[in-house]
Amino acid sequence: MTNSVDGLFQPLVSFLDKILFWDPFAALGIALPVKIPFIIIWLIFGAVFFTIYLKFINIRGLKHAIELVIGKYDKKSHSGEISHFQALATATASTVGLGNIAGVAVAITMGGPGATFWLIIAGFLGMTTKFTECTLGVKYRKINTDGSISGGPMYYLRDGLAKKGLVKTGKVLAVIFALFAAIGAFGIGNMFQSNQMVAQVTTTFPSLDGSQIWIGIVLAVLVGMVIIGGIKGIAKVNDKLFPLMAGIYILSALTVIVINYQHLGDAFRLIWDGAFTPEGIKGGIVGVMLIGFRRAAFSNEAGIGSAAIAHSTVKTKEPVTEGFVALLEPFIDTVVICTMTALVIIITGMYANPENLAGTALTSAAFASVSSWFPYLLLITIILFAFTTIISWSYYGVKSIDFLLGDIIEKKFGKRILVTRVYQIIFLVITALGSVLSLNAVVDFSDMLILAMAVPNIIGLYILAPEVKNMLKQYVKTP
Repeated sequence: MTNSVDGLFQPLVSFLDKILFWDPFAALGIALPVKIPFIIIWLIFGAVFFTIYLKFINIRGLKHAIELVIGKYDKKSHSGEISHFQALATATASTVGLGNIAGVAVAITMGGPGATFWLIIAGFLGMTTKFTECTLGVKYRKINTDGSISGGPMYYLRDGLAKKGLVKTGKVLAVIFALFAAIGAFGIGNMFQSNQMVAQVTTTFPSLDGSQIWIGIVLAVLVGMVIIGGIKGIAKVNDKLFPLMAGIYILSALTVIVINYQHLGDAFRLIWDGAFTPEGIKGGIVGVMLIGFRRAAFSNEAGIGSAAIAHSTVKTKEPVTEGFVALLEPFIDTVVICTMTALVIIITGMYANPENLAGTALTSAAFASVSSWFPYLLLITIILFAFTTIISWSYYGVKSIDFLLGDIIEKKFGKRILVTRVYQIIFLVITALGSVLSLNAVVDFSDMLILAMAVPNIIGLYILAPEVKNMLKQYVKTP
């Protein structure tokens, strides 16, 4: 079954690979030492543009963002479903996942310690992209008859571009985005998470080997108990679990760093020197820069547009306030957590990877070099990272499929909730099956759809950027 399903999706993977990872420089006849994929250029160029266009709001707005998150400006009269903190926790929980543990290890294995520097730079730039898309997510959100809220790129692409006279373009881009998100949620936000989480559990506790499907079923039941409550239920869980899992991981990483404090200066030198004068890295500085940027793009999802779906449900009067809150996501995800992972791997000397360990195994070995029981703490965070990612992406998928089919189902059956429930059931079944099936082509296909979401999303952001700039100006002027 696994081989037949993989074989079915392989042609789709190859097709998307040719588009998303097409090298425009090679097509122009410019010989560079490494391949530079179109999708990474697309994400990074967008991040640089918005950062300059909005005059480095990613740095200027940090203090105000923190004030908003702690509830300094919250009012019960504001329309919405969840608080600023819950929106931040839900959106960040969907990006802080196994990529922060395994992905950083892969980046350092491929690009050396210097990849960390470019990962941090990309994280800072991505903060402005998140500001832009989440501001628009709130501005163009839709308040439903039952009081719930729907929002995200599909709404600002459709309605925002319609205001600009681009009615057909907006509709097409919105449908493409929603379709990519609804299907893509099954991979990066579901199957991959459950598969890798269960694999780590059985690696840590070998006696559970053979019980993968039962672990997957338990996971699916727990996910189902949360997602049935919609965004309010998801937010209530995430605002408790996210601080816990982030706190455990950061404290564990800090412990490793403190124990090895005498090597901290050497670690920073390796990061700096490796960023500009890398040795043995294919493509030299361009190669290591690309590796760092690519990992950041996969990690914080800035430009993908997914976070705007969660942030659009926030209780606020001013759309810009949620833009400020959202810029904290790449900071937490990439600048803090990914950097912590990198420092643990570098400061313990595991970056040399003498045993050729892969992904999570390398990070786990770095923690284990301090204490044999540290990998058990790592397992706890892996379980929490995977769980919160799954429940957050279930919501993104639900809202996307509702945008595509909600009106049709409501007109035909009078019950819009049907499309949500059917999607959730499929999502839960895949959560359980993901624990035992290794459908590499399916996961690759889903991951590519997630990256592809950035194409229609950033097109819309470019067109609507002047609106964001004007809203920011007015907000700053307001006493």
